[in-house]
Amino acid sequence: MIRLCAALAVALVSISVTAMAADYPAPQDGEWIAKDFKFHTGEIMPELRLHYTTVGAPTGQPVLVLHGSGGSAASMLTPSFAGELYGPGQPLDASKYYIIIPDGIGHGKSSKPSDVMRTSFPKYDYDDMVDAQYRLVTEGLGIKHLRLVIGNSMGGMHTWVWGVRYPQMMDVLVPMASQPTAMAARNWILRRMMLETIRNDPDYNNGNYTSQPRMMKYAVAAYRFASAGGTLGYQTLAPSAAQADKMVDDQLALPVTSDANDYVYQWEASHDYDPSAGMEKIEAVLLAINAADDERNPAETGVTEAAVKRIKNGKIYLVPASTETRGHLTTGDAKFYAKQLQELLQTAPQRTM
Repeated sequence: MIRLCAALAVALVSISVTAMAADYPAPQDGEWIAKDFKFHTGEIMPELRLHYTTVGAPTGQPVLVLHGSGGSAASMLTPSFAGELYGPGQPLDASKYYIIIPDGIGHGKSSKPSDVMRTSFPKYDYDDMVDAQYRLVTEGLGIKHLRLVIGNSMGGMHTWVWGVRYPQMMDVLVPMASQPTAMAARNWILRRMMLETIRNDPDYNNGNYTSQPRMMKYAVAAYRFASAGGTLGYQTLAPSAAQADKMVDDQLALPVTSDANDYVYQWEASHDYDPSAGMEKIEAVLLAINAADDERNPAETGVTEAAVKRIKNGKIYLVPASTETRGHLTTGDAKFYAKQLQELLQTAPQRTM
């Protein structure tokens, strides 16, 4: 991924890239091979590598934590997320829970286009990614039931898909920074424009590039500034042209650290996302957490509220917008909803594990 500069990362996301000195058990890495994995296109990969990270002992209640687009398990091990959730007495106390954080298909250390196949890699979508997670959890780790599935951004959309595709698999669902409706409107328009900018860069050469396309960093920066950060957040951080220019200059000075094909696949995977028809299938207690200033999932459309009304045990918690929130990035900071999550886990019925 193109890295945010240190100042911007602190200002916009309030997280760092690693967990630092965390007050919970050291994360453990693992890898499992899904044999003969079938994609929604009908293509079959003989061996699909699935990397994952766990926190806590396997004897704890299993919890599945799902990262966002372009991220990996490391994205969910930051001080502002893991540091607020995984420690003693916190909502996902790792002495009680067995926390499982997969690298999604095409992300992190799991199988991805840049390994060898480039654009010959099967086109995956969110259903494929969730099916791979399901196989990892059930076949790879031997887990029959999850206490909780929680995800942020893309991981939030995956959480909705989990509830529809595998409704008996979990007690609780917490999709964050997401909507259970078709990928459309400004969210897809901006994604499409970002992808078209990368693909139409002559350097991209239909995915057969020898160096990362030069326009990629401009496309990614434009998308991020347009779709995350929060109106009040940016006004607080860049109240003058000079401060705004510095934010842009700092972002564009960063090197490209992700592979273009990987990146295109990661974002294109959202194109056919639409779990809306399956809301009545959801059996788990569900709490949808969104930020009121989320640019990609604007609360004022009412689409999430309408969908949640169709769920037997569904509620919404909307984090109020403020100078402290950061739009779509807000839910990366668990301090905004740790109390609500803890209360949910204390009261939600527990089915057979």
